[in-house]
Amino acid sequence: MTKASRVPLVGVLLVGVLFAPASAPAQQRPPIAEQIAKTYGIDSWGQVQALRYTFHIDAGPKLKLSRSWVWEPKTDQITYEGPDKAGKPVKITYSRSQLATQSDVVKNEIDPGFFNDQYNLLFQFHLIWDTGATVEDAGMQKLPLGKGKARKVVTKYPSNGGYTPGDTWELYVGPDGRIRELLFRHGGSAKPRVFVAAYLDHKKAGPLLVALNHKGKADGKPARVFFTNVAVKLVGSDTWMEAK
Repeated sequence: MTKASRVPLVGVLLVGVLFAPASAPAQQRPPIAEQIAKTYGIDSWGQVQALRYTFHIDAGPKLKLSRSWVWEPKTDQITYEGPDKAGKPVKITYSRSQLATQSDVVKNEIDPGFFNDQYNLLFQFHLIWDTGATVEDAGMQKLPLGKGKARKVVTKYPSNGGYTPGDTWELYVGPDGRIRELLFRHGGSAKPRVFVAAYLDHKKAGPLLVALNHKGKADGKPARVFFTNVAVKLVGSDTWMEAK
């Protein structure tokens, strides 16, 4: 993937390099990466026909946003419902396999937003999916927000390619394989932006485990990323399985 334009609208909380550059060699994963992904249900991802969710940001009166998505991963068809750049409501369905033929709005606003929002929901799978990123088991470390320690797992993206090159994700993982806290450093800027949050409100949506509430701070100020209307539809079924 060649370098794309910066993700619009939300700054520090907008992230996402869905795939590393094709030329990057696959990096060996430490066992903890697979443990985390399995805890959250990656072995069942092939059963998922569709995933729906509404992504929310609440980072003060000047930074509130909600966007709704339906992702059909087997066809990579995406349906978006939410504001456009001007704040007007829109609903758009598009296929990522035909992204080059889509409008500038889809290419420059909607698709980067999709990458960002599903990254926040499913980063635990990107530990395995994003083979060009480096993943390191840094051992037991102090939690950045809470008391105590957890196993620190650091994922770093290459400095070229994707939507936000050079991003670093630090996960703090409990013995059960669940993420307890996250520290995200936004790459590619002179002054790195930081989002640190506790992973709260774990729920099951079908076979997938998701954390619906990421509560913490963005650049030192209170901020929260959270999800509603999360549900999974499995292959061969027309029934949405709500997160509960």
